[in-house]
Amino acid sequence: MKLLLVEDDIELCNVMQEQLMAAGYEVDVCHNAINAGYYLTSTSHDMILLDRMLPGKDGMTFLAEVRQKQIMIPVIVITAMNGIYDRVDGLDAGADDYVVKPFAIEELLARIRALSRRPRQIEESGVLHFGDLSYQAERKILGKGEDTYTLSKRESALLEFFLRNAGQVVTREQILERVWGLDGEVEEGNIDNYIYFLRKRLRGIHSNVMIQTVYGIGYRLEVQKGM
Repeated sequence: MKLLLVEDDIELCNVMQEQLMAAGYEVDVCHNAINAGYYLTSTSHDMILLDRMLPGKDGMTFLAEVRQKQIMIPVIVITAMNGIYDRVDGLDAGADDYVVKPFAIEELLARIRALSRRPRQIEESGVLHFGDLSYQAERKILGKGEDTYTLSKRESALLEFFLRNAGQVVTREQILERVWGLDGEVEEGNIDNYIYFLRKRLRGIHSNVMIQTVYGIGYRLEVQKGM
């Protein structure tokens, strides 16, 4: 996963970056929200770790602007402000989680893992995001940056099912029920064929998202480690 760390305490920022990279994450660093906004897009990072008290533009203002742009990257707000209304304000502004300083790095890592397992929801823009992928559900367009594919109806239904259950194991029976329907006509090998098609699409755009086979059970959509 690629993280964006926005923290104005340079010493703390350096320590956090070192610890996050040691845990296997790729980390970009900004010391203020203005610089962070220059290169943040819907597909540039998988998660934002955002300090609340920042110079020039505070974290809550930055977060509100990010959400107004329909960039729905998960955000963990990191702050020394631990009052109940501070937490409520942060969550209402669009944060997905809230960590209070001082904190143990183990807690932050656990929250990152937990948040990365949550399935992404279709936003008002009609776009699903997971890893470096974006998927326009209504237009059936799968993309990473400028690379896109227009999926078939069946490919689209299968990918959307995976995205709605990203990080979770789904069985072949669940796929049959949700994608083909209880009364749908399914020939032997249909699921395998469409899994193959989607894997080919993901490789074609060099995505860090993969469909992992969970032998004896089914499949899981996940972000490849180290990418």
